[in-house]
Amino acid sequence: MKKLTYTILGLSLAAASAVSAKDKPQDLGIIDVVGVTPLQGSGVEANKIPANIQTVTAEQLEKAQSISLADYINRYLGSVHINEAQNNPLQPDISYRGFVASPLLGLPQGLSTYVNGVRFNEPFGDTVNWDLIPEGAIESMALYPGSNPVYGLNSLGGAISIKTKTGFSAPKHELEAYGGSWGRHSEELSSGWNNGTWGYFLDLHHFEEDGWRDFSPTKADQAFGTLSWRGDKGSLDLTLGGNDNNMRGNGAVPVQLQQQDRAAVFTHPDQTVTRMFFSELAGSYDLADDIEVSGNGYFRQNRIRTFNGDNSDFDDCELSGNTGFLCENSGADDEEIAVDVSGNNVFASDAVEGATNNTSQTQMRSRGGTLQTVFARDLFKHKNNLTVGTSYDYAETHFASDTELGSLTDTRGTTQSGILIDESRVRLHTNTSTVGVFLTDSFSITDELTATIAGRYNYSHINMEDKYIKDPSKTLDGSHTFDRLNPSAGLTYQIRDNLNVYGSYSESARAPSPMELSCADPAAPCKLPNSFVADPPLEQVVAKTWEGGVRGDLDELLGNGDLKWNLGYFNTINHNDIIFRRDASSGLISQGYFDNVGKTRRYGIEAGTIVNYPQLFSSIDDWHFSTNYTYLNARFMDGFDIQNPLNTDEAIAVGKGDRIPGIPEHIYKAAVGVDLWQRVSLGIDGIYSGNKVFRGDEANVTAPLAGYWVFNAKAEYKVTKNFAVFGKVDNIFDKNYNSFGVYGEADEVFPQFDNNRFVSPGAPRAGWIGVRLSM
Repeated sequence: MKKLTYTILGLSLAAASAVSAKDKPQDLGIIDVVGVTPLQGSGVEANKIPANIQTVTAEQLEKAQSISLADYINRYLGSVHINEAQNNPLQPDISYRGFVASPLLGLPQGLSTYVNGVRFNEPFGDTVNWDLIPEGAIESMALYPGSNPVYGLNSLGGAISIKTKTGFSAPKHELEAYGGSWGRHSEELSSGWNNGTWGYFLDLHHFEEDGWRDFSPTKADQAFGTLSWRGDKGSLDLTLGGNDNNMRGNGAVPVQLQQQDRAAVFTHPDQTVTRMFFSELAGSYDLADDIEVSGNGYFRQNRIRTFNGDNSDFDDCELSGNTGFLCENSGADDEEIAVDVSGNNVFASDAVEGATNNTSQTQMRSRGGTLQTVFARDLFKHKNNLTVGTSYDYAETHFASDTELGSLTDTRGTTQSGILIDESRVRLHTNTSTVGVFLTDSFSITDELTATIAGRYNYSHINMEDKYIKDPSKTLDGSHTFDRLNPSAGLTYQIRDNLNVYGSYSESARAPSPMELSCADPAAPCKLPNSFVADPPLEQVVAKTWEGGVRGDLDELLGNGDLKWNLGYFNTINHNDIIFRRDASSGLISQGYFDNVGKTRRYGIEAGTIVNYPQLFSSIDDWHFSTNYTYLNARFMDGFDIQNPLNTDEAIAVGKGDRIPGIPEHIYKAAVGVDLWQRVSLGIDGIYSGNKVFRGDEANVTAPLAGYWVFNAKAEYKVTKNFAVFGKVDNIFDKNYNSFGVYGEADEVFPQFDNNRFVSPGAPRAGWIGVRLSM
């Protein structure tokens, strides 16, 4: 056995020495080359890109002991924060510069995400499901700022590009397991190998926890693998992935309930099941030393099923002609008797009053590919890097949703009556085809001055078919086309060897998603997350961004250490921005429609430093420091009417200059770590998130959600070269904080509650310990 172990270890070390340059991991802070398209390809020197790109490597993810990529970028990357709207560790809302990548339908998604060059925003609502890719399969991640047109639709505030491991970039075998608070435990096995020509990588991950709040267990099973070939001039990677995740996150609670019990939930269950299959074949070939052709083709299927137990808008009819039946908006002059899907009036009874079960099933199939060519040859005796490419994506979605009547149990769970409401039934099929043609070129005018131009033309066509047989008017039928050419241009100037200045202008667009188009009629408002009713046209959102800054290093000042710093300004204006407008005429907080509301603006200042200083106090200690500060001002620039959160039966005006809900004005992050004897690692990090306006209070008439500090600690001891013990403590000072606020209807379940402010509580202090074996 020992001989076999040494043989495998020897093969792994030999394979590591044969890794090609494109597979080598890059280290944050000293990265020299950055890919500039979703397919990566031959990159451009980082100091020649007119933007501050933030990167993450597999080594950093492992050392941070983060539960997911989203968890890592929340703690360490600038201008990023998380809204824990779902209160599930695998379902966060990631916000960057005030733009969201979230799994929640209905949020205005503004970040595009890619995995190995394949777009991972879901085709129905542009949502991003962070639970689909195991963290152990990630080789690197780059966060591109601004309205980057090359990354296509949804890149209003930026783009996230993820590259997964291969047997050439990760030629080792590793087993990691940890457990601790809330019954959380995780087991992950990864294996990578290559013989210089062929290689494989496989990652298997199981995650499970009871959750710290009531009725919130989660289980996730993920698998991801790649079979690779490397030749003298070309490469091929066949990637397969899948998951079977069952997550429960019970969201926001009334503030008065939280005061009684911080772990309590409002109603339950709130369940999301995701089952994905992903396949991709990607390859590249060097036509010459300075010309590379690369491309990919993919098929992706994701089936999402949700079950949301909620309170009810149905009650006994009160008008004399309707008594004995169940009505919506009981007490109103225009009350309507509830009708089930068989066309029968629903009789009032305890079994159908007090609760509803909102269920949905979304089956999405996507296929497509990208082809690009990189020309890295000089132009007029000046360095030049030109990339041209085209992409095609086609997606089909089958969406079904229902509302079932029920009642609340003693624990505010919901019962099932089997009676489904006709008005809420949706059967919608959509297909979306998108074509993109892109170009980006970096031209060195002088050795110090580099100009970059880029652009992308997008063409999207969306067909929508109402498949509910009892809707003869086919109100959801529609056909929509969106196209636009989005440009960008920028300059970088190397003032000194350690001082660089940059500036750029860029544009990007977001076409309305099929989900938004299905709920866009002010005369027929719908209820999220289902009950779509009509699809009048919406204009596409266009973001225009100016940004600039300076960056450099102070390595000479530190001697044997290194210090990287950056300071920048950004200003993004969204034209025809889309939000969900709550409908005041209905008196229901959950009812409204999507609408273009004019311009919104997000601008601010970003500053960051990274310091690595070996042997600071003695020969045994190596220190690491990092800080990031963001001032983020996000406001509406045009006025419109919205439901008054203090009186849901009346409208209130949103004025120019009102803050956009859910976005903190100040974000500060700091981390310090030390490695002792190159065997013991200790670290602590802190996050400050400023106050936020409650969602539903676009007019800013109520007090905002308070800001908060949270600190976390971690430690690792390398017992041997191949065996490590690690542990971490989150929220070490057990801070009671709330990361998200929204207006709801607390008195529908708790008549004694007179405050309709709901909050999502942050997790209390918790700890985990684990082991890692590698060879």
